Amino acid sequence: MSPTDTLSRRRLIVIAVSAALLVILTGVGVYGLLSGPRTQAPPDAPAPSSSASPGDPHQVPDTLPTIPTTRDPERFARNVAEALFAWDTGSGLMPLDYTSVVLAVGDPSGHEQAGLASDISGYLPSREAWIELRQYATLQYLDVTSLFVPDAWADAVTQARPGQLPDGATAITVEGIRHRSGLWQGQPVTSEHEVAFTVFLACPTGSSCHLLRLSQLDNPLR
Repeated sequence: MSPTDTLSRRRLIVIAVSAALLVILTGVGVYGLLSGPRTQAPPDAPAPSSSASPGDPHQVPDTLPTIPTTRDPERFARNVAEALFAWDTGSGLMPLDYTSVVLAVGDPSGHEQAGLASDISGYLPSREAWIELRQYATLQYLDVTSLFVPDAWADAVTQARPGQLPDGATAITVEGIRHRSGLWQGQPVTSEHEVAFTVFLACPTGSSCHLLRLSQLDNPLR
């Protein structure tokens, strides 16, 4: 092999390795987890009050169950997944009410809350679609079939610099069956659909787990 061929081969290897690392870091970085240390301290949390305003996204309606707290990452990911997919258009509630259930277990620092709210919106029907589905008494729930830490997460942790990931951060990919049911021309109808996604969470030492971000639906880390 000539020196020119050897040099070309080395360049191809470097490009391939760099591309692989870029995919790994991009797959995690888009969820805000590799943004590095904050340059400014987050604003102080508002003092608690006896009642929240009607538009408060963290106020969970009394009619909805809260997500149980736990220090077990897999159990927490399962709890989040089941709550994320459990809704009923006939309940009298709206998508924002269900969003509040998930936001309530979000990053307590507030650093990831805006991004998390955006993530959740990708899992719920829009307000317009919700009103349409309500005519058919549509409801939904999830059967979780598997949970695992994706290989890509281990690679991302290896590449992350100190301080880039929160204490106790991990990723759990969830696979399951989404069930929907409703009424069509007065007759019950059902559908099932396989889904997969990744829950990014943190379980700090001595504390309960909290939710950081969610991958796009059906675009999980593997």
